[in-house]
Amino acid sequence: MTTIDCDTCLVRGLHCHDCVVTALLGPPPETGFGPDEQRALDVLAESGLVPPLRMVQAVRGPDVESA
Repeated sequence: MTTIDCDTCLVRGLHCHDCVVTALLGPPPETGFGPDEQRALDVLAESGLVPPLRMVQAVRGPDVESA
């Protein structure tokens, strides 16, 4: 399941206007889509019927010990 938490999106504010979450639901605090829903959204976005999901989440890198 893909969890969508707009509070953790790195491009919140910059891309909300053309994100599928905003187009379908408005900017929610958190929502989620299962794999079937995610595939359906991908098909709709590829067809130009809705904007794509623009959410970008931070990824933790490897922990580096300082010498």
